[in-house]
Amino acid sequence: MSTAAVRTSRPAGRTVGAALLLGAAGAALALLAGGRTWAEGTTTVAQSTVTKHVSGQDVTGLPGALAVVGLAALVAVFAVRGVWRTVVAAGLVLAGAGVVAAAVTGAGDTSALEEQAAKAGGLTSGAVDHVTHTAWPWVALAGGVLLLLAGLLALRHGRHWPAMSGRYERDGTPRPRRARTAPDPERPEELWKALDRGEDPTGA
Repeated sequence: MSTAAVRTSRPAGRTVGAALLLGAAGAALALLAGGRTWAEGTTTVAQSTVTKHVSGQDVTGLPGALAVVGLAALVAVFAVRGVWRTVVAAGLVLAGAGVVAAAVTGAGDTSALEEQAAKAGGLTSGAVDHVTHTAWPWVALAGGVLLLLAGLLALRHGRHWPAMSGRYERDGTPRPRRARTAPDPERPEELWKALDRGEDPTGA
């Protein structure tokens, strides 16, 4: 490998590692936050006060769904090349931005709590008092930011990253094929192997 190729591969390797770390951590945070309590409040059912809790999935399923999309896009970035790599990287950016937007929107949302209160009272709508919100929406937001950063790295440096193929070297250049040596006529087993491969052992 040339000196220039080595210099190019080193920063490419660093950005690949950073994108993988950011993307995996971001998706993990968004998925984790989606299953945790985002808000809680009290409602009155049969003259009794009942505390209701709603998770991120109850409030909005977008962070978890987009985290899965982001993970798939992160893997797909290394499976494609050229313009398709740019398209997939843009999808990763959009997934991260979507997680951020959904987390911000859901952080103060009370509709899921009101729905839970209505179900508890057997009504079409329910009133919720003493509503409190947890920090989990902001954890999901942090995950979205990490996914977004991974996508931006892929957009900026993705053209230098290797693809998932054994036909390419680490710098993305095709590997030269090894020249086949002619079978030794003094060794009959090599002649038979050449015939099995469909080659002409005489070299003609």
